[in-house]
Amino acid sequence: MTVPIIVAAMITVLVLGVGAVMTTIGPWYRNLRKPAWTPPDWIFGPAWTVILGLAAGAGVLAWMQAPDAHGRLRVVVLFAVNIVLHMLWSPLFFNLRRPDWALIEVPFLWLSIVALMVGVTPFSSLAPWLLLPYLLWVAFAAVLNLVIVRMNRPFGAAAENAARLRPAGHGGAAGAPD
Repeated sequence: MTVPIIVAAMITVLVLGVGAVMTTIGPWYRNLRKPAWTPPDWIFGPAWTVILGLAAGAGVLAWMQAPDAHGRLRVVVLFAVNIVLHMLWSPLFFNLRRPDWALIEVPFLWLSIVALMVGVTPFSSLAPWLLLPYLLWVAFAAVLNLVIVRMNRPFGAAAENAARLRPAGHGGAAGAPD
C-alpha cells in the first residue's frame, strides 16, 4: 500500500515543481488587465497543492481498489493524459505569453478531469469527489482566462504589430514592455 502513496506523492511534487517553474509572475503578467475578482497571486500555490494532493489521493484510491491490471492501467492512462494537459497550460499562458492559446487548451484539461472522475468511479466512490475541487478550480481558471483574453487581446505577433503602430505614450497592457 505504501508504494502507490509514495509514487503519487512523488508525481504530485514533480507536477507542482514544474508548474512553479513554468509560472513566471513577472512584468508581463502584472501588466495584464485582470478582473477585480482575480485571486491574489499567493493563493495559487497553496490552492494547487491542496487540489493536486486530493487528486493524488483519488489516484491512490482508484489504483488500490481497481480489480485487475486493466483497471490499474486505465487509472494510469487517465492520470497521464491529465498531467500532460495540466502541464501545458502554464507554458502556454506564461512562457509563450499566449493566454489565447491557453484558453483553447483549457477545455481539454477540463474534459480530462471529467474523464478522470468518470474513469475512477467504478473503483472508488470517494475518488471522484476528491477530484471535484480540481474540476471546479479549472472551471474558475477557465473563466478567468477568458476574461483576461477579452480584456487584453490581441496576443503574439498581432500584439507586437499593434504595439509598433501605437503612438508613444498610448501603450496598453497588451503592448506593455517587459
